[in-house]
Amino acid sequence: METAASDTVISTRGLTKHFGSTTAVDDVDLDVRRGEVFGFLGPNGSGKTTTIRMLTGRLQPSAGTAQTLGLDMPRERDQLYPRIGAVGDRQSLYERLSTRRNLALFADLHGQPRARADELLERFGLAESAARPAKALSLGMRQKLLLARAFIGAPDLIFLDEPTRGLDPNSARLLRSVIREENARGCTVFLTTHDMEEADQLCDRVGLIVAGRLAALDTPTALKRGLSQPTVTLDWQPAAGGPLEARALDLRDADTPDALATLLKTGTPYGLRQHEPSLEDAFVALTGASLRDEGSP
Repeated sequence: METAASDTVISTRGLTKHFGSTTAVDDVDLDVRRGEVFGFLGPNGSGKTTTIRMLTGRLQPSAGTAQTLGLDMPRERDQLYPRIGAVGDRQSLYERLSTRRNLALFADLHGQPRARADELLERFGLAESAARPAKALSLGMRQKLLLARAFIGAPDLIFLDEPTRGLDPNSARLLRSVIREENARGCTVFLTTHDMEEADQLCDRVGLIVAGRLAALDTPTALKRGLSQPTVTLDWQPAAGGPLEARALDLRDADTPDALATLLKTGTPYGLRQHEPSLEDAFVALTGASLRDEGSP
């Protein structure tokens, strides 16, 4: 079904980027809907970061078009920047300024009150480090400061390129909570991550990209149901003796309950394990690629 233009915050047609003889992004057509959390998933080097750079106007496409919030990229990128937030792989902080001053500066740039900086210091667990210079922060604390900075302007759209990289489990959980809250406020989120559980929990839809090409686009639930089989495995020993066996049964097969009952009657069960398909199962089944395979830039 076509997405109405007013409901689309990102739209690409034939988006392509070459670096010399290497094609990093290859003829990508993509629409991201207003108000959704959209996951853009793929192995290392699959073209995710290159796509974000084109969507934010930092990189000129070799071919095709990219519109973000209705603005042509990169021609209208200066109009885009006040309306978005971003956390990427090449961002820096003002090293000599304090944590609070880093945020306060961006609050000023976005026309936000200084109280917004203090609010985000608390929200991201940075209040106790507010007076410390950015250069004295740990990797995880720096990442949290970059994330707080990305949300400072209450953006309409935020790009998060592997945002939980370098974060401990508690900080990653906090970030996921912030993403949900900002999304509930109306912020559209464009997320890349190698954490498939995170993507499954957060994303309304995901696009799978491999070697620069969009391989699939659907909800996590649909991808899992369509590409993987839920199974139950019975660790079982026949009544006549012999080695322990593992019998895998497809939960979608109507005969599975009877087959399981027969096994339980004719041998000794030692364990029952259920496997539900994961988003990573679906990714591997569809693309044949590991999420950390190396590929093009």
